[in-house]
Amino acid sequence: MDRRHLLASGAALGATSTLILPTRLLAAAGPLKVGVILPRSGVQAGIGQDCQRGVDIAAPILKAMGMPDLQILSGDTESKVETARSTAEKLIGEGAQLLIGAFDSGQTTAIAQVAEQKGVPLVINIAAAPQITEQGYKFVFRNFPTAGTILANAFEQQNAIFKQVGDAPKTVVFMHVNDTFGTAMAGGIGKLMPKFNVPYKVVETIPYDPRARDLSVEISKAKASGAEALLCVSRLNDAILLTREMIKQRWTPKAVMSMGPGWYEDQYLKTLGKYSDGPLTFSPWYDPKKKLSQTLVAAMAKSFPGVNLNTNHVFTFEALLVAADAYKRAGSSDPKALAEAIRKTNIADNSSMGPGIMFNAKGQNDKVVDGAVQNVGGKQVVVQPEASAIAKPIWPMPAYDKR
Repeated sequence: MDRRHLLASGAALGATSTLILPTRLLAAAGPLKVGVILPRSGVQAGIGQDCQRGVDIAAPILKAMGMPDLQILSGDTESKVETARSTAEKLIGEGAQLLIGAFDSGQTTAIAQVAEQKGVPLVINIAAAPQITEQGYKFVFRNFPTAGTILANAFEQQNAIFKQVGDAPKTVVFMHVNDTFGTAMAGGIGKLMPKFNVPYKVVETIPYDPRARDLSVEISKAKASGAEALLCVSRLNDAILLTREMIKQRWTPKAVMSMGPGWYEDQYLKTLGKYSDGPLTFSPWYDPKKKLSQTLVAAMAKSFPGVNLNTNHVFTFEALLVAADAYKRAGSSDPKALAEAIRKTNIADNSSMGPGIMFNAKGQNDKVVDGAVQNVGGKQVVVQPEASAIAKPIWPMPAYDKR
């Protein structure tokens, strides 16, 4: 073998070694320790526990995708911002090499501050407040749209539905929780709505505490406004309370249009039964036509019979997918190496709507988009965008007193 062939062979061997080395290093290093922080108790416990289902189904699916093992360290925010902060510090102290969480924007903001200070990557599963990825953080990444993106997509898809059904409300009442997410969404509505030429105007805005146990006064105000439809930003418990009050006060708007969680949750569907049908949710969702979505649907049916796949499961699973993919490519649990690998993420084989998972310079996946889903017969059915839709919208919403 002459010198030229010898060098060529060495180069080929070197290239092969770079492919094999990370796998060997990972095997020696063991599973990546991932702290998953969720509101497992408190007012948001139902949603936090639902997000955990996305963790519970992940291991065999990730393994089948050729991903390395993850060791899950669980943390509870108790639905409180300060507890979220202390829980993040505690899990890092226990050896967490990467954090995931935490659904609520206020709690996630606190965790992001800790992650950045400690230099430990945080992959946000769900949280939409725009400011989280506007701080110049180097260790914070979000595979979830901001409040502004959710609103923009919602207005586009509302207009598409109005055109599809040949009807639209002329007036709406806007009700929203007064937490970090709800306030961000309320601020965005005034700025973004005029850009999309929606056919309705907001005749009254009613903020309320998501921890409230009685929303009768708020629904009385909404009904008295004479609005044809209800536009809302809610959580789970208050979505149930609002619906029960609408039934009690015999008010069925032409449509309930939710921009966020609450109305699509399984607990909402099961608690209200036939009265859960009708609301439209404009929210980050999974594309039912993607292969990985079908895998997740099957996994949920096997592990949690009767539980429908939803946003909570999908984006929590995808956060774990981002972590495992980065660990595999980095070949190291070093925080800086992990963060650098996450910045270069390019996952096309995902479940959520949009072209895939990748992050811009701010650590935000700005390619992820929303879907419009409607509650029909105890299921959440995608009705927009057309490329992902599996049914046509039911319009107007069936009257509560005629079910």
